[in-house]
Amino acid sequence: MIIREFVPNDLKRVCEIEKMSFDESYELNMFKQLYDIGAGFLVAEDDGYVVGYVLFWIKYENEGHIISLAVDKDYQRKQAGTKLLLKAINVLSLFKINKILLEVNENNEGAIEFYKKFNFEVDRKVPHYYNNGDSAIVMYLPVKV
Repeated sequence: MIIREFVPNDLKRVCEIEKMSFDESYELNMFKQLYDIGAGFLVAEDDGYVVGYVLFWIKYENEGHIISLAVDKDYQRKQAGTKLLLKAINVLSLFKINKILLEVNENNEGAIEFYKKFNFEVDRKVPHYYNNGDSAIVMYLPVKV
């Protein structure tokens, strides 16, 4: 499995993974717009097949943000998510940021535990963050500069 930069031909597959992973998913145009404005966009590829992705950017001068990370259900627990997250953290840390933030649905215990394994900490809860009324847990990772 390799981690590589996203290319526009990956867009359809990324959208498939997004839709199977989240109740409220980003549309194709949103991915395209974020890519076009320079957001970091990496994919995990196994034998020429895209199995996951991570989308991230510098939100403020000293703050990175993981916008979305998802892995095809058939490839979960096979290190794709770990490799994507570590690569995104590595890229973001090159920009001398102090912390990396992300939001996760409060009901997604698997994702919360996944991020905690990488030393992300719970910052706060945002009530009614999602369209269905669910709250988000904001997590952060302090980054040593």
